[in-house]
Amino acid sequence: MRRILLSTIKILISAALLYFSLRKVNLYDLAARIRVESLGWLGLAIAITFLQIFLGVLRWREISGECGAPLEMRQAMRYNVIGTFFNQTLPSSIGGDAVRLWLVARNGAGWRAATYSIFVDRAVGLIALAVLILVTLPWSYQLISDPHGRSGLILLDAAALAGGLGFLVLGMLRWPWLKSWWATHHVHACAVIANRVIFSRDRGPKIAVLSMMIHVVTVVIAWCVVQSIAAPATFGQVFQLLPPVMLITMLPISIAGWGVREATMGLAFGYAGLVTNEGVNISLLFGAVTFVVGVFGGLVWILSPEKAAKGAEPIQVPE
Repeated sequence: MRRILLSTIKILISAALLYFSLRKVNLYDLAARIRVESLGWLGLAIAITFLQIFLGVLRWREISGECGAPLEMRQAMRYNVIGTFFNQTLPSSIGGDAVRLWLVARNGAGWRAATYSIFVDRAVGLIALAVLILVTLPWSYQLISDPHGRSGLILLDAAALAGGLGFLVLGMLRWPWLKSWWATHHVHACAVIANRVIFSRDRGPKIAVLSMMIHVVTVVIAWCVVQSIAAPATFGQVFQLLPPVMLITMLPISIAGWGVREATMGLAFGYAGLVTNEGVNISLLFGAVTFVVGVFGGLVWILSPEKAAKGAEPIQVPE
């Protein structure tokens, strides 16, 4: 009953935010701007999304090995592609993580190692995104002249940085009660692993580069979408506005980020003095690209050996 209620709330949030975001958007005009040459840019965006998934695989394999859940390259790629499908179908922007966890655990790694690998991978990605926003903050301040927009950006990034830093500091603490109390034991263990991989001489630089590349590639995907409809936005503007939007979209309060992404993108464009509707248009097409990749992930799931062996056992999605 609780899961149904949470799912219903997320659906309502997505629907409400999409409604308010699309009130002034002319979808017929958007469709008319998609021409033959647009399909090439959108196809490139889809191809680059698969490259982004591959970069995520490389980072995840580094982290999962440290967690005691080693993965083969093809296996990890299959799991990540399948995850994109469930990101689009489960009532959360992180539904694919729950399915990846289930797949890794069923592969013999165990639930603890699988959970740690997914949690640490997510945490590292969030920390890298917060750092990227911090690095681009001086240029973002020049772009965003609205005082509310500036304050919101600083508060958002400060909260993300504080959370990431607090997580890493937790892993450095050696207080006995952190390991004895159930509520902190697993979080502390994940924090220890995160410190180990981030500050490792061998894995640290590789994970840092991969993490930054993943977020930069997200901007490149959005830039392809911009080019497909000839939206009046430069690459630099997209680079400064998209990362904060993606940070907010990571909140599991809607279906695959729909609604939250459009509302936030429109708001970001407005604060930057750009056309608000163009931000919503870009977000809609960005979501469409992700959806197409998710459809491919669904086909991979249908044909996967894990699906064939699943039998009657349901996928347990953490609440």
